[in-house]
Amino acid sequence: MFTFETSDQKEVRRFRIAQFNGRTATVRSAGSVVTGHVRSIVENKSSIPTAWTITIIPEQPRPALSMRPASRARSFAEDFC
Repeated sequence: MFTFETSDQKEVRRFRIAQFNGRTATVRSAGSVVTGHVRSIVENKSSIPTAWTITIIPEQPRPALSMRPASRARSFAEDFC
């Protein structure tokens, strides 16, 4: 699990929407990128300005698709000559 704290209301709103819709969210923090599902958003009312602690469950990177070798396309002239 990846946990971080933010006081940006727009960012928190984006994570709440992702959590509600079951979509993944991406966080860029200190040079690292984490993509996963939002597990929880907790408001820290004692801090000024208000801050939220967000927990994300990272997804495993998807394996690259294996591409078949491209077949040689025949031209119109090759078909009729």
